[in-house]
Amino acid sequence: MLVRDIQSGDRAQWAELWQGYLAFYGVFDMPPEVTERTWARFFDPAEPVYACVAEEDGQLRGLVQYLFHRSTWFLDDICYLQDLFTTPEARGKGVARGLIEAVYAKAQAQGAKRVYWVTHESNATAQVLYDKVAAKSGFIQYRKNF
Repeated sequence: MLVRDIQSGDRAQWAELWQGYLAFYGVFDMPPEVTERTWARFFDPAEPVYACVAEEDGQLRGLVQYLFHRSTWFLDDICYLQDLFTTPEARGKGVARGLIEAVYAKAQAQGAKRVYWVTHESNATAQVLYDKVAAKSGFIQYRKNF
């Protein structure tokens, strides 16, 4: 399994993974312009948004999307691992761990002082891995959409 930066030629396979990720979380009404903007951000040098993919035999098996941002708690940026998804057949084979470790390496290279993410409380399978590769913060997320 090769974990690498996303490339422009990955568009079709990325879109399949992205739709799989959205479906996993029950999101079926994502506006197409959000998907298009997300894709464009990966290749815009002015954007702090990035993606890596896991590839096996020319097929993408997983994706991770992350961004860097300022923090009031650190002098340097921190990294938010926003989206992580693997195909069902890739689960349990170290793909998600490899994608997380790729983000760790990118964050360290950028000088970020923290990588963090959230997951849904019902995603117990993923939490087994997350408990091995990071520490729970104890914080609960609140939000209000507009």
